[in-house]
Amino acid sequence: MTEGVRIDKWLWAVRLFKTRNQASEACKSGKVRLNGNIVKPSHEIKPGNEITLSQPPLTRQFKVLQLLENRVGAPLVALYLQDLTPGSEYERVKKMRELSFEYRDPGAGRPTKHQRREIEGLKKYLGE
Repeated sequence: MTEGVRIDKWLWAVRLFKTRNQASEACKSGKVRLNGNIVKPSHEIKPGNEITLSQPPLTRQFKVLQLLENRVGAPLVALYLQDLTPGSEYERVKKMRELSFEYRDPGAGRPTKHQRREIEGLKKYLGE
């Protein structure tokens, strides 16, 4: 038998997914790529492989450093994977969060239809 670990098990063990079932479903739906190829949950990975994980609005990239089958504590995750995600991805998500925030004075109530359309127009203008 080859020396590897199932990709769904590894994704769960390094805390990229809360449950192994979620990791398995992500593989089945094509959100997990191994070295550029969509993989099934049972596909075995090895150290040095690159994993691309699509979690909209973010696409994250990781390099497998070591294999493991059992879940580890958060401080130990850095021993098993290297985050290759470009900083621009994180900046883009941060900007999206900032743009989705509107401040309204307490007691001002909900915006009217006209005000809401102005807000959406401004967001569209700033986002482009």
